[in-house]
Amino acid sequence: MRVFVAFLLSLTLTVASSITPPRPAQTLDIYLIDVEGGSSTLIVSPSGDSILIDTGNLAAAARDAGRIMAAVKDAGLQQVDHLITTHWHLDHIGGMAELANSVPIREFIDHGANIQRNPQTDAFLQQTYPALYDKAKRRVVKPGDKIPIAGLEVRVVSSAGKTIKTSLSEAGMVNPHCSDFSQPDADMTENSQSIGSHITFGRFRALHLGDLTSDKEFELMCPNNRIGTVDLFVVSHHGQPSSNSAVLVHAIESRAAIMNNGTRKGGQPNVMKLIHSAPGLEDLWQLHFSQLSGQEYTVPGMFIANHPDEPESAIPVAPMPTPQPGEAASAPVHNGAAYWIKVSAQPDGSFTVTNGRNGFSKTYHAR
Repeated sequence: MRVFVAFLLSLTLTVASSITPPRPAQTLDIYLIDVEGGSSTLIVSPSGDSILIDTGNLAAAARDAGRIMAAVKDAGLQQVDHLITTHWHLDHIGGMAELANSVPIREFIDHGANIQRNPQTDAFLQQTYPALYDKAKRRVVKPGDKIPIAGLEVRVVSSAGKTIKTSLSEAGMVNPHCSDFSQPDADMTENSQSIGSHITFGRFRALHLGDLTSDKEFELMCPNNRIGTVDLFVVSHHGQPSSNSAVLVHAIESRAAIMNNGTRKGGQPNVMKLIHSAPGLEDLWQLHFSQLSGQEYTVPGMFIANHPDEPESAIPVAPMPTPQPGEAASAPVHNGAAYWIKVSAQPDGSFTVTNGRNGFSKTYHAR
């Protein structure tokens, strides 16, 4: 009888342990998801609360929504708490409807009205988008707003063509990189409207500015650096030269940068030289190898997460010229297995970056 009772007790404990929910993670996890030249970033706090920034390409909506869902499942999420759409370009909004059919989205966040008309975008904003947020809630944010997520401070630093006017904590020093920089002409596209987010987790700092353009970088960073320094920089605008000016990239002194580029989108030599010469930068990671970098300006393969479905047998040394509008559509595709780059940050400011393709990881110790 005692043996039988002991067996029942053991069985009860085993069943109880199997249904006990796992303890919350101790890290802030950030997934840079491969949507091949589009944009999608999943941020998961230690409490399990989540922010998704952008949803990939309209031309590959099902593919990109599937890749986002793979990250959502890896993170153990049952819903997306906040979806930030940085701006209304098709490579940032494309997978939204498909994704909403797969996982509940509790709040939709955007910058407001679209300033760059496009038939596909107009149809999305008039029909699809209202139907999505009608089942949840929608919020239009302005610079200085906070996005509530347990364990983090997420501050909007740019939105709808405006930037914060008050410096963040421990920022506000004169930016020396402004002195020899000429303010660019105003960008009249949706890129300039991008929602920019500054994420704080203990002593860890990350910056994600969407496709914010250099004219807005100048407003944000000159004459005073309103952002301060960060540990992780999500390279703006897929690594294209209309963003990523020295007044931003060199002033924030990030320790690691991650570029969500495509095979022929981003990674031009002038951007690569500027990023690699940034003070304090230890490594640049990339979602894709860029033909626009060639061998001359690329990073070692262990820092690159994805290759085309049919990779070339040899990589030219010289960078490929930047395609003219429309030519990039003929770039080598990557519809096969896709890999993310994952960041796991500790509240002391240390963090580890891992390449999902090859398992290579590197830990950056606290400053």
